[in-house]
Amino acid sequence: MMEKCPNGAMSRELSVGEVAERSGVAVSTLHFYEEKGLIHSQRNRGNQRRYPRSILRRVAVIKVAQRTGIPLAEIAEALSVLPHDRPLTVKDWNALSKTWRGKLDERIARLTRLRNQLDGCIGCGCLSMQECPLRNPLDTLGAEGPGPRLLEPDVP
Repeated sequence: MMEKCPNGAMSRELSVGEVAERSGVAVSTLHFYEEKGLIHSQRNRGNQRRYPRSILRRVAVIKVAQRTGIPLAEIAEALSVLPHDRPLTVKDWNALSKTWRGKLDERIARLTRLRNQLDGCIGCGCLSMQECPLRNPLDTLGAEGPGPRLLEPDVP
């Protein structure tokens, strides 16, 4: 199949193998992205996936977002409001990055606090200390008696 480029010329669509090779992403990953709604393909008469060339930029954005630690569900949600029939633009990227910036800042702040508290932790996890700044700040669990009280760490 041919697609129309912005300059009006016709451009051949890419097979899943071509997208994998050019993007550096495994074919199985592309299938997974499609299953999760991150990317879309069309099927040709032989029922083979065909992608517009613009998919390469979308895959690049997905990989950058993943590398920053953004979960795929959040990536899919953010991409769902953008059109699939054209390449992502600078304006699109700015909107995406603004969406993710606050969450990344929160994660960085949480990890910084955790890192700064590690010096006061002996790392045993037994909660037998009078005060554990990581698991039992201000010994709030001490009133419940001796022994461990938490099975899973709190996830803010």
